Amino acid sequence: MAANNSYSKITPDIERLANKCSENTIATDLYTEYDVKRGLRDLNGKGVLAGLTRISEIISSKTVDGKTVPVDGELYYRGINVRDLIAGEKKSMHCGFEEATYLLLFGSLPNRTELADFRELLADSRSRMPKNFFRDVIMQKPTSDLMNNMARGVLNLYAYDTQPMDLSISNVLRQSLELISIFPLLAVHSLSAMDYYLNKKSLVIHRPSPKLSTAENILYMLRPDNKYTPLEAKILDVALILHAEHGGGNNSTFTTHVVTSSGTDTYSAIAAALCSLKGPKHGGANIQVINMFKELEKNISDWSDDEEIRQYLNKILHKEAFDRTGVIYGMGHAVYSISDPRALIFKEYVKQLSAEKNRADEFAFYEKVERLSAELITEQRKIFKGVSANIDFYSGFVYSMLGLPTELYTPLFAIARISGWSAHRIEEINGNGKIIRPAYKSVQERQSYIPMSDRN
Repeated sequence: MAANNSYSKITPDIERLANKCSENTIATDLYTEYDVKRGLRDLNGKGVLAGLTRISEIISSKTVDGKTVPVDGELYYRGINVRDLIAGEKKSMHCGFEEATYLLLFGSLPNRTELADFRELLADSRSRMPKNFFRDVIMQKPTSDLMNNMARGVLNLYAYDTQPMDLSISNVLRQSLELISIFPLLAVHSLSAMDYYLNKKSLVIHRPSPKLSTAENILYMLRPDNKYTPLEAKILDVALILHAEHGGGNNSTFTTHVVTSSGTDTYSAIAAALCSLKGPKHGGANIQVINMFKELEKNISDWSDDEEIRQYLNKILHKEAFDRTGVIYGMGHAVYSISDPRALIFKEYVKQLSAEKNRADEFAFYEKVERLSAELITEQRKIFKGVSANIDFYSGFVYSMLGLPTELYTPLFAIARISGWSAHRIEEINGNGKIIRPAYKSVQERQSYIPMSDRN
């Protein structure tokens, strides 16, 4: 609900004090002077090695004659190429996400019986959301930001757990499986509460079906008539697999490691990860892509005209259009250069869905923007390692074709990434490591204390 105006008001006194805060900046050249890897990345954007993991691996370069050379991106879950993982599920039911989750948590692929048992375990956990949790927690103080609602819900689950601080692997696994199971409910039910209270819509609540997969249940609970096509369920399942994990260094997963290393409980660690993922530089990026394309479609009269598209993209790059940040959203990645394997895999399914939804012309427009953006950014930003579309470029388009509201885009990311977060939390606890505490160098000049009577 809307915040109290007097509580949220920025007064002149606060504005004045804020200006004092803004004066305390650190000169950019000091990072070079003291060889500080800003953002824990070197000058080439490569992440500073901060830990070891067996959960996933990202390949974006190789060494040739002692030099680092960019290559087509690859992503591995527990040593298995994610492309192979998805290809192996093409003829199966829509439960690839459950198989990927099993792999991430336990380090090996399940056999048919193990996967069936695992799905049953998740379904059972999903059906055991605490009594009255929807009424007492989710429906209370709903906001238009579903990620905040989900984080608050996760923290509230602590109060319903009889063993919240038990850090044994068996108990943390139990908590993790419960969270993986109920994240879709937290997201969909938070959307229902928002629609009812803030958008004045009818309240429609569907219970999940124990027979359906995670992807199927999301569509089943969202649609008033519970209906969806096999392709819709399949592409959402693929989206969940591709978003489930991406190395220990991404912002939200690293947050999970940092917070877990302090010895805190599962609910606090996962709530912190949710708060990290919410940011527009991380899980919220696909919303920016959708907003950018709305602007493009409104201002470009001929979607087939390369030159007209190029001119408007130039305006975006020169901070003359859209949000004037100079960013073409969905293009480029902190790790990948030549290609993001997730985007390439996803694109194959996006084309199929766009045909089913009669939006093939829009898909063709996306392809043109992708190609022309890569050319322009490479030319103007002098990026010689290459730049390509990332997973966010097409994910928002897919979610719009599925009829999902934009408020649900980042929560969908969280529904998938909770599998990776859980695996990394367990790995951190298993490692019994030290609290994670990188060093910061102070560049503040020393000052003498001045007695109050002598201050102006």
